[in-house]
Amino acid sequence: MPASWLLSRPRTSSAPGATGGLEAPAGAVMRAKSAFEAESFQPPGGGGVLRKSARTAAPASGAVRIWCRRRWLAKVENDISAHPCPEVSLGDLVPEEGEEFLAGSWGGMRRPLPLSQPEMSSLQELCSGLPLQPLPENRGRWTGVPHAPIRTPGLSPAEEQLALKNALRYFPPAVQKQLAPEFAQELRLFGHIYMYRFCPSIEMRAYPIQQYPCRTRAAAAIMHMIMNNLDPAVAQFPQELVTYGGNGQVFSNWAQFRLTMSYLSKMTEEQTLVMYSGHPMGLFPSSPSAPRLVITNGMVIPNYSSRAEYEKLFALGVTMYGQMTAGSYCYIGPQGIVHGTVLTVLNAGRRYLGVEDLAGKVFVTSGLGGMSGAQAKAAAIVGCIGLIAEVDKAALMKRHKQGWLMEVTDSLDHCIERLREARKKKEVLSLGYHGNVVTLWERLVHELDTTGELLVDLGSDQTSCHNPFNGGYYPVQLGFREAQSLMASDPTAFKGLVQESLRRQVSAINRLAEENFFFWDYGNAFLLEAQRAGAAVEKKGANKTEFRYPSYVQHIMGDIFSQGFGPFRWVCTSGDPQDLEVTDQLATAVLEEAIARGVNPSVKQQYADNIRWIREAAKHRLVVGSQARILYSDQKGRVAIAVAFNQAIAHGTIKAPVVLSRDHHDVSGTDSPFRETSNIYDGSAFCADMAVQNFVGDAFRGATWVSLHNGGGVGWGEVINGGFGLVLDGSQEAEQKARMMLGWDVSNGVARRCWSGNRKAYEIICQTMQENKGLVVTLPQEVPDEQILQQALRQ
Repeated sequence: MPASWLLSRPRTSSAPGATGGLEAPAGAVMRAKSAFEAESFQPPGGGGVLRKSARTAAPASGAVRIWCRRRWLAKVENDISAHPCPEVSLGDLVPEEGEEFLAGSWGGMRRPLPLSQPEMSSLQELCSGLPLQPLPENRGRWTGVPHAPIRTPGLSPAEEQLALKNALRYFPPAVQKQLAPEFAQELRLFGHIYMYRFCPSIEMRAYPIQQYPCRTRAAAAIMHMIMNNLDPAVAQFPQELVTYGGNGQVFSNWAQFRLTMSYLSKMTEEQTLVMYSGHPMGLFPSSPSAPRLVITNGMVIPNYSSRAEYEKLFALGVTMYGQMTAGSYCYIGPQGIVHGTVLTVLNAGRRYLGVEDLAGKVFVTSGLGGMSGAQAKAAAIVGCIGLIAEVDKAALMKRHKQGWLMEVTDSLDHCIERLREARKKKEVLSLGYHGNVVTLWERLVHELDTTGELLVDLGSDQTSCHNPFNGGYYPVQLGFREAQSLMASDPTAFKGLVQESLRRQVSAINRLAEENFFFWDYGNAFLLEAQRAGAAVEKKGANKTEFRYPSYVQHIMGDIFSQGFGPFRWVCTSGDPQDLEVTDQLATAVLEEAIARGVNPSVKQQYADNIRWIREAAKHRLVVGSQARILYSDQKGRVAIAVAFNQAIAHGTIKAPVVLSRDHHDVSGTDSPFRETSNIYDGSAFCADMAVQNFVGDAFRGATWVSLHNGGGVGWGEVINGGFGLVLDGSQEAEQKARMMLGWDVSNGVARRCWSGNRKAYEIICQTMQENKGLVVTLPQEVPDEQILQQALRQ
């Protein structure tokens, strides 16, 4: 029986020498004369008494802990198995005289810390810097978890030596001789130095904020977010520090992770931690109003921002690909893309099929790994039939075990049989096909050509085509393991097979599109890479951001961005599901009140979709990792929701700070000509002023942390994007920051889209200016008579 739950509670006292702990709101603490005088706790409703074997002085950090493991600070004499509950919360423990607890539940203890090696780290140890005396045991790669594909950076001998030197500079000379051979071996075997020896043995997950040994709430919230990004239940390749997308790094190596956690534990309100592509440059003096963390990822000089250069620079340890929310510490698991896919498929049904009810309609796509794993659940939520192909059986079975994928099969015959049956019954179904999506598309063509029956209505692709030659897309000609082997041994041959496979996939899609079937690019660079492979995706007379099939931004989501709607999200740092339930209720009430006051029909539709989403999200148990939620909202909605949350925290209805964030894939956050800005037609789609200005503007308007990235979604060198985190702690200052920063974070992008000629953006920014007299935006003048352009150019 597991006996390893950790309860941790910060003290409000600031005794001399105390370096940790968080101040609690007034009245939130039941005080007594000493933190460690009580000898036992009696759980209500029976069960064993938790006793301490002796009085123990409070640790220097100021964090009072009960470790339900016999080896640690406060010994528990009885077996934890005597306790009848699988979880421990504050409500299960009655504080006797001498104890102090933060009021409210210690939620988030959703699973016990596993009993493992004797040297298992605590959070305190994790934040103490690099363990050097002695060095931790090198256990190498874990078994039983997915690992990143082997990279092939093509370093010269001199570059290999430089990569090794760069890695060793994190460590003193006394241990370099021991570490150098194993780092060199990692570079040769895996194409990168991950420093597996320093991968912590603590269970990696988003612990409740009060357990982190920090001097500021902001730092504890950031730690909560970082560890969520690396939670094996969340991360795609956790030991390689990849959260999603095949190569979306949180850090480049484990030394960077440990140093970052150490800096955060020491940081004050007058310091800012600066991150250079995963590397913690250090703590720099700043002001309480400044961001506590500033992140840049992949900021390579434009002429050198190529894929080939990236592989070398990453192997050297000097840059990294942070994707979007991986390297900005704001990923919330696949829930985010579930929501986006729900809205995308709903709106695709409205636009292409002219229906609100998708019962009996078939959506075919591919990918069940990182973000793409959301597609099965989205199909179930919208009520259609989802058929998703995946070559990696481990990824497919992970989604099946989660309950996100209803059925799995490796038989194309069974796929076709189930499609026919589900269409006839209008059954809600998510079916995972273990095989290559190209074979699935070609089989659908075969059925059409031989029976005349079109078995698919909507289609897309969510393979990681931004990274097609390093594990993001697997060619149909090879099995999964064969492809991985060829990828490492002969990258040129592998690339040729990938491009041939892309041509075959497009050929099948083109045949189906001759009928009443609709396909869109889901922003993963599928059509861009297909074009580069020579597939028939050209659109005659179009500009270079347009293809035979639209991007989902161009046809489905673009108008949403122009109205200021985008993926707004929050994380309850208590880790308590009850807090998330409260935020769901508050957000729903805000949107319902807005509808009741009156909004235009298109805004009402978006609000209604998101109210439906929140209700469905709770029902479908979409939380993986941190207690988080996402919805699409405009500027008014975001600000109103933030204010409601902050007030609830101040009143104790929500028990701990809430982190506000968003996907970088948003109104203002990303300049990406083949995705977020693909529907901007004034020639500025390839310009990145909006994303850079957003990063800077968020920083001085109150964001707790900000990030700016090269790459994300469609790939390295194809996009500039940024994001933020904002900690709501119930203070008036937090509310003011939320109002100011969230207003800019939306209006910036709406103004840019207005200037490009988008009529909906024009209407929204004019309305916002009327409501906020401090906002004055340059509006474009129309050129109603385009003949004057032609006449002028003929002169």
